[in-house]
Amino acid sequence: MYNRSEAMNRRALEGREKILGPVHPDTLISISSLAAVLQHQQKYNESEAMNRRALEGYEKTLGPDHPTTLGSANNLAIVLQYQRKHSESETVNRRILAGYEKILGPDHPNTLSSANNLAAVLRCQGRYDESEEMNRRILE
Repeated sequence: MYNRSEAMNRRALEGREKILGPVHPDTLISISSLAAVLQHQQKYNESEAMNRRALEGYEKTLGPDHPTTLGSANNLAIVLQYQRKHSESETVNRRILAGYEKILGPDHPNTLSSANNLAAVLRCQGRYDESEEMNRRILE
């Protein structure tokens, strides 16, 4: 099932790149969609590369603190965590959290979800006190 989805996503991406260019919003959506399919297939290295490419495109077109850019960064942080690249995932998660706090405030659901993701990656690193502190912050 995923193989067919991957092939269709690759075809859509190729067409959008050719017609719209590499950083058009629709092309970036295709890149993100392909990255998600690759992640579901456990092709983490390739998914990471696609997620990085999408993130770079969103940073160029929308800026580093746009909600779509931060969502793209979240996709990257997740695939990094699946690969046990916890330190890098933590760095990306901290960037996401700071961005959401800046544009949405500390109590927005996206900010709280981002804090939860950071708490999870801290827990994966065995940094239980920091993870607990982050979780308490979320509960408050």
